[in-house]
Amino acid sequence: MSGAGQAPLGGLASFMVYRAVADALAEDLGRAGDITTDAIVPREARAEGVIAARKAGIIAGLQFAEAAFKTFDHDATVEAVAVDGAELGAGDVVARVHGRARALLTAERTALNFLGHLSGIATLTHRYVAAIAGTGAHVCGTRKTTPGLRAFEKYAIRMGGGANHRFGLDDAVLIKDNHIVIAGGVGAAIRAAKAHAGHMVKVEVEVDSLDQLEAALAHGPDAVLLDNMEPEMLAEAVRCVRAHGERHGRAPVTEASGGVTLDTVRAIAETGVDLISVGALTHSAPVLDLGLDFAAPGA
Repeated sequence: MSGAGQAPLGGLASFMVYRAVADALAEDLGRAGDITTDAIVPREARAEGVIAARKAGIIAGLQFAEAAFKTFDHDATVEAVAVDGAELGAGDVVARVHGRARALLTAERTALNFLGHLSGIATLTHRYVAAIAGTGAHVCGTRKTTPGLRAFEKYAIRMGGGANHRFGLDDAVLIKDNHIVIAGGVGAAIRAAKAHAGHMVKVEVEVDSLDQLEAALAHGPDAVLLDNMEPEMLAEAVRCVRAHGERHGRAPVTEASGGVTLDTVRAIAETGVDLISVGALTHSAPVLDLGLDFAAPGA
């Protein structure tokens, strides 16, 4: 796997990974370090182990496991058997690790915390993507992320086959219901946003009724977020947007959002929307159960 100065193709910048891992390790080590391992394991002892999936899922976050082990043992080796984005069954090997026993034991929980969390997000995303296969819609995440981990959680969404929404408040305009209330209406909000934003900035507006959608379309947003609409209303909203596009030569991107679950996502996708944003991908994904088991000395 990659070293601290490299960013693997399609992966995350290593300096970001090492910084996050360093913070997590500092939290775990506290004031006195790993007093259990230091008391029991000889300084010169070496060990090797296997990280394996205990449940089926999609792997994401191998860079974090590597960074955790290498932080305490620069010469440790992490031999990746799987790659991020791979689908594994229960019992499948993810990686083999070799190095100083103290380093591997001290870094174990941090490595597995990152790997399990990000793999859980990738796994849940994969389930949503599979649920809408063939519809033409795309699943994307939201800003409902763990503070400090957004870039990593959005990476995990991509590893699960999903797409990313905006990363922060600064990379696109998204006019929400409270913006509309304060601005005095949909039209006023869109006009103000377009006057302020540069030519490279997309403008999306949230609407929750067909009347509000018609008002928004009159001001040419780049995308419309169709919020908390039942499938029947969603389908009608998509028809309205497409008809607008036929009349004016360009239709905004359509996005459905609000209370999307695995039970409802297929019906939402079949309305013809382009995107379906799902906050649960990051705020409610269960951790994928992974474990690190060491080989007994001499085994």
